[in-house]
Amino acid sequence: MPDGRTVPDGRTVVRGLVALKLRLLRNGLRRSPGRTAVYVVGGVLGLVVAGFTALGMAVLNGRYAGSGDTGVVLLGVLTLGWAALPLFLFSSDESADPTRLTMLPLRPGPLLRGSLLASLIGPGPLISLVLVTGAVLSGAVGGSSAAAAVVGVPLALLCLVTLSRAVAAGNARMLSSRRGKDFAIFGGLAFALLVQAANVGSQSIFGRQHGKDIDLSPLRPIAAVLRWIPPISAADAPRTVGEGHYAFGLLQLAAAGALLVLLLRWWRGSLQELMVTADASTVEVARGVQNTGGWRFLPEGRTGAVMQRHLRYAWREPRAKAALFTSVGMTLVICVLSVVQGWSSVYLLAMTGTFLGLQMLNLFGMDGSAFWMVAATLRTPADARDELRGRAYAVLSYAVPVAVVLGLVLAAVTGDWAGLPSAVGLAVAVLGCGIALGSVFSVLAPYTMPADSNPMRNAAPGQGGLILLNQFGSMIGVAVLALPVGGYLFWALASDGPTWPLLLLGPLYGGLVATLGIRLAAARLLERIPEIMAKAIER
Repeated sequence: MPDGRTVPDGRTVVRGLVALKLRLLRNGLRRSPGRTAVYVVGGVLGLVVAGFTALGMAVLNGRYAGSGDTGVVLLGVLTLGWAALPLFLFSSDESADPTRLTMLPLRPGPLLRGSLLASLIGPGPLISLVLVTGAVLSGAVGGSSAAAAVVGVPLALLCLVTLSRAVAAGNARMLSSRRGKDFAIFGGLAFALLVQAANVGSQSIFGRQHGKDIDLSPLRPIAAVLRWIPPISAADAPRTVGEGHYAFGLLQLAAAGALLVLLLRWWRGSLQELMVTADASTVEVARGVQNTGGWRFLPEGRTGAVMQRHLRYAWREPRAKAALFTSVGMTLVICVLSVVQGWSSVYLLAMTGTFLGLQMLNLFGMDGSAFWMVAATLRTPADARDELRGRAYAVLSYAVPVAVVLGLVLAAVTGDWAGLPSAVGLAVAVLGCGIALGSVFSVLAPYTMPADSNPMRNAAPGQGGLILLNQFGSMIGVAVLALPVGGYLFWALASDGPTWPLLLLGPLYGGLVATLGIRLAAARLLERIPEIMAKAIER
């Protein structure tokens, strides 16, 4: 390696970055046999799926009208994935963060070339190459298409990879911060909703087709727009040329080439800015204590302080935020699917109480090593009750409004306004049961949560049994505890009796069960502190 007084030449930088990517891959696979197996199996499975997809695209060509439209839509999805995934998986790919190289004496040009070549290494680009080839085969016709594909396929792949790295470099400061992790959580939820929406849309378009003939005409208006958007245009150019439209084919290739030039300039500019601009987090002056006037409505004493701490964690801590928004997202996905598929009911609101009530699970494992500060202040059974009561109030403060809003939406969609009061009462009762069981399981069966940069990892290895006990045991327990309320609702619906009393009985029953659960958990909390501490600080 050159010393700090000299700048390495371009070839040395390019070779070094490529070697660094290979070394990162090798060292990553050496961490554990399980990681190696997952990487190899995942890569092979991805290649197999991509190969069969490409084969299917090739089989469609010439057999069905509009077969080339399927390749265009496939490239549209692939482009969206390459553009969006860096925003969600930035922290999990060490080679995607250019800020790690800011202290090295590197020029933007060699750094750009080396990063581009390094980004082409791995299963992702190889799988994309197979898919792009399959998309080209879906509409290729004759030797002229083959000639255009020699240019179009690598051009499309380069555009995809460059787009991904340019997006990552342009947002590197934000993505490496806490806000970037928050964005990844929101983005992952939005991506899951988008996948479900695409699934529902595809079922509505192709689900009613029967027989041997496949009608691809619904894709025609979508493909008519996408085929002119680079880099999709580069993969569609062979089809255009094969149909004899040489000028339009050249125009599509030129559009993709222009996009590649613009992306490279953006990427180079972002790299240059990162190399010469100080990180704002290292020079920002503390802004002082934030205004806490909004917390004056919380209860006095330890209960209010615990409630405030829990709400701050839910807003700032990536793992807590991931758990919260995953619960809300699962509820929304199921509700949207039920509305689209025609089996929606206002009583699906009970899922909100189930999923959000389980936010009380593993309370102290979520604290991690900071639990010792909580443990040091737990001296009496009253302190233990206030600790658990404050966390329960925090969960109620956002779970009840979410349940009410979602209930109004479901009632408006289904038209069952008469069932809304009983549905809200049922959801609150289930929520109280979840809080009770969550408190008990948090004390009796805590588990370790890894303190790494991935907010979606919710447990350390080797604790599958505890996780199953918490997740499935609590869900079954909630269903059992909520049987009196659910039984009354079933009787009322079956015998055409009144359901509105559940609006009063549900909160009363849920509050009673939650109070008993908190008292039972608090009675064991003080004696269980050493065991909880061992799980909380274990990494």
